[in-house]
Amino acid sequence: MAWALSVNHFPAFHFNLCFQHRIFITIRASLLTIFLFVSVFSQAQSSINTFLKPSDTLNKSRRTGVYIGESVALGATLIGLNQIWYKDYPQTNFHFINDNNQWLQMDKLGHMYSTYHLGRVGSEMLQWSGASKKEQLIYGSTLGLGFLTVVEVFDGFSQEWGASSGDIIANLSGTALYVSQEVLWKEQRITPKFSFHQTKFASQRPETLGASFNEEILKDYNGQTYWLSFNVHSFTKDSFIPKWLNLAIGYSGEGMLYGNDSEALENGIIQNPYRQFYLSLDVDLTKITTKSHFLKTLFSVFNTIKIPAPTLQYDEYNGLKAHFIYF
Repeated sequence: MAWALSVNHFPAFHFNLCFQHRIFITIRASLLTIFLFVSVFSQAQSSINTFLKPSDTLNKSRRTGVYIGESVALGATLIGLNQIWYKDYPQTNFHFINDNNQWLQMDKLGHMYSTYHLGRVGSEMLQWSGASKKEQLIYGSTLGLGFLTVVEVFDGFSQEWGASSGDIIANLSGTALYVSQEVLWKEQRITPKFSFHQTKFASQRPETLGASFNEEILKDYNGQTYWLSFNVHSFTKDSFIPKWLNLAIGYSGEGMLYGNDSEALENGIIQNPYRQFYLSLDVDLTKITTKSHFLKTLFSVFNTIKIPAPTLQYDEYNGLKAHFIYF
């Protein structure tokens, strides 16, 4: 939830079954399946901590497990997506749509965020197997890009949707953000993160904005915020600055009853969407020193989420205001 010194919200929104709704549900299941498969395939040692420790040299059994596990999990996910989302809609010739002016581009940030973290997981799993850095970047970090490119092809053949050039650019951006940092700095200094707080809009349109908290996270763009979290110590190398301290820049939108104003007017609604910008403190969990590989893995997973923290917000309607805690 967000607690602000001043609060001002707009009416409820409508959310189509688009990328956010379809992909966020499946990504979590896919990653869990990958990890479980690799664990079984590699016959994890008695100590979880030992098992999670990256191999110093190439462990072919682990690497094979990673590739097979990813193929099985992502293949099953794509089959599931086709059965759940696409089979009930008419197919057509491959085509593009221009949806770049919708939802204040919040969906594009969702694409970038997803490809970055899927690619990061793919690269880290190959690192765990002892694969070379080149292999990690070529075959691991492109995991998200490859997966979401196939999803984009599915969209392109669906009469209900259509491939989006904006989505493709966002997918490439997410992968490029990860790879470029590994090439330039050999570490991730800038991490995309996500946060969510409930809004009053979902209760007005629960069938489209979500009837429960879990559904609202996936469906309500107005409660979503995407961040770029910068690790201060990595850039300054100042010994007095904690290695885990980050400064985060966030972006979100409100007032979106429909994807854009013209669509809202067609449905007899006058909406007033606006952009919001944030500046906040954050923590890079991967920079916390620990010898436990279990904790390192846990920190890596949860480093996708922006921690609640004091935050400054700016938008054209409210001007500058402070949140004691914003999430």
